[in-house]
Amino acid sequence: MTAENPANTIALSRRALVLNGAVAAALAVSLPARAVAQATTRTPLKAGDIRPFRVDVPAAELVDLRRRLAATRWPDPETVGDRSQGVQLATLQALVRYWETDYDWRKAEAKLNALPQFLTDIDGLDIHFIHVRSHHANALPLIMTHGWPGSVFELLNVIGPLTDPTAYGGSAEDAFHLVLPSIPGFGFSEKPKGTGWNTARIASAWDVLMKRLGYTSYVSQGGDWGAIISDAMGRQAPAGLLGIHVNRIERSTTIPPEVAKALRSGDPAPADLTAEERLVFDQAREFLNKGFGYAAIMGTRPQTIGYGLTDSPVALAAWFYDKLADWVFTRGEPERSFSRDEILDNITLYWLTDTGTSSARIYWESNASNTKLAPVSIPAAVTIFPGEVYKPPKSWAARAYHNLIYYNRVDKGGHFAAWEEPELFSTELRAAFRPIRRLWHTNK
Repeated sequence: MTAENPANTIALSRRALVLNGAVAAALAVSLPARAVAQATTRTPLKAGDIRPFRVDVPAAELVDLRRRLAATRWPDPETVGDRSQGVQLATLQALVRYWETDYDWRKAEAKLNALPQFLTDIDGLDIHFIHVRSHHANALPLIMTHGWPGSVFELLNVIGPLTDPTAYGGSAEDAFHLVLPSIPGFGFSEKPKGTGWNTARIASAWDVLMKRLGYTSYVSQGGDWGAIISDAMGRQAPAGLLGIHVNRIERSTTIPPEVAKALRSGDPAPADLTAEERLVFDQAREFLNKGFGYAAIMGTRPQTIGYGLTDSPVALAAWFYDKLADWVFTRGEPERSFSRDEILDNITLYWLTDTGTSSARIYWESNASNTKLAPVSIPAAVTIFPGEVYKPPKSWAARAYHNLIYYNRVDKGGHFAAWEEPELFSTELRAAFRPIRRLWHTNK
């Protein structure tokens, strides 16, 4: 079954409808109890069904958001003159003031609704995805996955360059059919009600999705958790997966054992490291010592941090903004990489879908699985962006990717590469998948 012939539009989310009903009750709007119950119950999909999806947030939920923002109880300002204690008070107050008074979610909603969006049930969960087919013949099917604290919003600006390259200075031979799913527990995808939705299970679900859409051959791409999911797909190597591209490399699969031991113990770097390797070692130590606290918390206590992320939009914004500031190429100044609206589109999506807690659980699931990761043997491509947290040399990357067909270091862009540098990112994907595409055409 393909997504070209679906039926039955589905509304936003349980949270949106529940809050809409609660606010309506507070405003003394009379609704029969059964009507409220029906409105807050999501119609389940049948296995294999693909239905169109449209975002339609009730106005009452946006009113509730502004009310919460206006009622924020602010902490004292930091006692230092830099970001070393976290997001600075003046910075966050300015962002929240704009969020409360000037930001317009309806514009973000319109961006999503301008694209073909769908839901489909995979392994008991409704999975949300965007599916844009290229009008170019012989376009290569590509599933591309976002990360945390990102969403499909971070990928929207590459849809045009990847599906219609001739409109962006590329060649028709580099076109892709594009599938952009939301990870379970993120955005409009359903939240898992039990454990086990780790990256390996998501990887298997993505293969089901691509086959359900009629793609017998395809490639996968990702950054952050999307890269880890693409790696898992590469290790599973399902029939039809031709290769992967990642712009985030897993340290545990690439760092040599003696280097990993020194990082764990706090010992000096091994004496035989090259200058490039020593720089990577120093950056990894700095991150593990000063930048890894967020992952340690979500990997062990996602429920505890989740109370604040669910109850306070400002807590959610601070938690996310801190990582944007840490990981963009323009370190400490995400507004130089994204507009305020772009930052708030992403944060507001998490708020409206109530996925601050559920998205954090992917860290816990990763810790719980605790399995030794085998190398990827299918064709793999890597692009190293200079603002990424971990930038291994090619020799280290080859430890994880035994068929490394492409490795390139570019001169701009950070952890959110597709979001920060969509044109450069698209150029990299075209180049990375070109050898796979040629082989695919030959074997078709």
